[in-house]
Amino acid sequence: MYKTLILVSLLMISTTSLATSTIRPGLWKITTTSNLLAMVPHIPSQQMQQITSLVEQYGLQMPQIRNDAIISNVCITQQMADQEVPTHFYESQSGCSVKNAIKTGNRYKADLSCTNTQFQGIGVAEGYFSNPEHFTGQTEFDSVVQGMPVFATVETSGRWIEETCTMSQ
Repeated sequence: MYKTLILVSLLMISTTSLATSTIRPGLWKITTTSNLLAMVPHIPSQQMQQITSLVEQYGLQMPQIRNDAIISNVCITQQMADQEVPTHFYESQSGCSVKNAIKTGNRYKADLSCTNTQFQGIGVAEGYFSNPEHFTGQTEFDSVVQGMPVFATVETSGRWIEETCTMSQ
């Protein structure tokens, strides 16, 4: 079950990369809440170390988790900001693919399909950029993780911090 939590958390972080061409490149602070994050305080320390190792295998750092929210800094490069929907992030980091991605004005919507050794599932990510420095979004994901059905709802918000991508903030 704890691997389920971290895999869905990776997917939640990934959904923050859905961007329109109006997004400002640089360092962003991303806050993600989910119905699954309430389980984090109950994870034994040994399993938390295993989860951290799994996150690092994906080339990521374990994000801060406070008050049932993941708080992370994400660097959006100019190349990422120029893309309608950066599907490479899903495919390389979480084993997911983006289908039926559409952008209308400052709104985006994309279907997610994930099939890998750890989990399989489908989901929908939607979001809105109120301006080039702020967005909100939500994702619903229905999956099977190691034989167990898991439904996750995710709320995400992001705000631009600065032009330079220093991750120490």
